Amino acid sequence: MVGMAQPRLLLFDTASVYYRAYYALPTSLRGRDGQPTNAVRGLLDTLARFIGEYSPTQLAWCWDDAWRPSWRVRLEPAYKAQRVGADGAEEAPEELTAQVPLIREVLAALGLAVIGAADFEADDVIATLAAASQVPTDVVTGDRDLFQVVDDARSVRVLYLGRGGHERVDATWLGQRYAVTPSRYVDFAVLRGDPSDGLPGVPGIGEKTAAALVNPYSSLDAMVAAAFAGRLPARQSKALIAAQAYLETARKVVTAVTEVELPRTDLRLPHSPADPARFAELSDQLNLGNSATRIVAAMAKA
Repeated sequence: MVGMAQPRLLLFDTASVYYRAYYALPTSLRGRDGQPTNAVRGLLDTLARFIGEYSPTQLAWCWDDAWRPSWRVRLEPAYKAQRVGADGAEEAPEELTAQVPLIREVLAALGLAVIGAADFEADDVIATLAAASQVPTDVVTGDRDLFQVVDDARSVRVLYLGRGGHERVDATWLGQRYAVTPSRYVDFAVLRGDPSDGLPGVPGIGEKTAAALVNPYSSLDAMVAAAFAGRLPARQSKALIAAQAYLETARKVVTAVTEVELPRTDLRLPHSPADPARFAELSDQLNLGNSATRIVAAMAKA
């Protein structure tokens, strides 16, 4: 039909978005009760901007029901261990933590899908939805681990958040930036490591060496076999052989699960808030101002 929007799915890595929103906007933005609302406002501004630029017909906010899943910790106890607070929860500013329930309320009032799964991270939810998607799909995140879901053949991209904007990550982008393909990004990331997730990588192997090792071999196992066979430089062989146990578990930790059992959810993007009275109440209570105006306008035009 003439004038119909082309189907497109937009998946948000929720925590990644609200963390960036919190640090991008001042905590002087407050609701009527004096509580900071900068993360709420920044998240809505991000949403409005991406709806306006990419015209999605479907949309989901993917949630960390477990930011540090027990099964990943069993595989690699160091996984995100440096981010665990004294109470066992993830360390985060109190002024941000207090806004997370408000974000849930605002998204519910707008009628936007929020999807999580017990003992899984948002990465797993995103990977599952992207794998099942029948339409072009964009993933909004600041987490490099999600580069693994890029799939040009299925029109799956990552819209990678950075300072002042975002980059459209496809296979060409990954090749130019890291010299690896999407299907090999996990092995590359395991070799390189990620201190923010408590994954040390293989000592002495940085990004360039990791790419040089990944490309000639079909898997980490093949790479280790080459090390044992003496087909790699002695220093690299020694490092890989010593890291065998880490390589085996870290790959399972870094790989996003694509078959998580998710609740049936309507992902269609509504053209107006599902509960306009509640959204108006929250907008007033939280002093959302222009952020509320922009998201309602963006939804109306979608």
